Amino acid sequence: MDLQTILGRPPQVLVADDDRNIRELLQTYLEASGCRVYQAGNGKAAMEILERESIDLVLLDIEMPGGNGLEICRAIKDDTRTRMIPVMIVTAHESDRLEAVDSGADEFLGKPLHSGILLTRARSLLRLRKLHLDLEERNELLRRTLHRYVSKEMADTILAEPERYLRLGGEIRRVTVLFADIKGFVRFTENHSAGEAVDVLNRVFPVLTKVIFENNGTFDKFIGDAVMAFYGAPIQQPDAARRAVETARRMQLAFAELLPSMNLASGEIALGIGLHTGEAIVGNIGSETVMDYTAVGDTVNIAKRLQEDAWPGQVLLSQATYEEAGEPAVHRLGDRRLSGRSGPVTIFSLELQP
Repeated sequence: MDLQTILGRPPQVLVADDDRNIRELLQTYLEASGCRVYQAGNGKAAMEILERESIDLVLLDIEMPGGNGLEICRAIKDDTRTRMIPVMIVTAHESDRLEAVDSGADEFLGKPLHSGILLTRARSLLRLRKLHLDLEERNELLRRTLHRYVSKEMADTILAEPERYLRLGGEIRRVTVLFADIKGFVRFTENHSAGEAVDVLNRVFPVLTKVIFENNGTFDKFIGDAVMAFYGAPIQQPDAARRAVETARRMQLAFAELLPSMNLASGEIALGIGLHTGEAIVGNIGSETVMDYTAVGDTVNIAKRLQEDAWPGQVLLSQATYEEAGEPAVHRLGDRRLSGRSGPVTIFSLELQP
């Protein structure tokens, strides 16, 4: 019964028992089935091996010096790093089973030892281990995918409650929406090759998205030569507006630092940014197979209009964003009518130096 076929590699098994003869016998059975075995004669040695090695299965005697098997089992199951490692309690007493179940044990092996029973139960537990490792691999792939849209901290929160954050549908949330657009890029594409235009985008966009993630924003999408992001969803942030304003300020500074390395004519391209705070419908919009986590509504439209009105190198804020961001250093530009809106909007220009 070859156990290494289950994981596609030799399973790493910890055998902890104060009886050396028992340890040697278990090791003989397990190594003959393709396992790599680590021995521990007491609880302390067992915990040290668990800290040091990537163990796939643990066999524990109950009565051992330096921490008995039940104590070690509880420690394994209480630790988020090891709780999914299967544990088999090895005991000569049927009465120990109730305590073993209470400690979190996954299986039992009676003494005297029977190789057929040992290997059958080991195979069952290693299959569970395989399912867990496969799930971890899929979660890691999903985590890496989420990192393209949100920060690591937000990705971990989403994965902790995927049924809440990854379902189709939306909810009304108060958010601060940011649009950043490369001013002059259309003219730039007229005078440069497609390869040169794409190269500019591929150098600018990573810089902008990095700043979004550093301030725990949610990247929404690239829209041609513009970037959309928002703050306050999927995770509520009491300082969402402040984070968005800080993102805009740092975007402008980072863009200015990047320009000299791009060998462009002075003023050939620049960054214009618009920010507005208000209620929006936020959620996964589309279908079960293709969806976009985004924000829609008038708040988004106002932020977009502010970005369109921004001069090269300027950040425009609405009054709502200005107030909720803690009244950052700005120049008040007064009331302005935006395209597509009937009433005026009070606008501020952000001072870029900290």
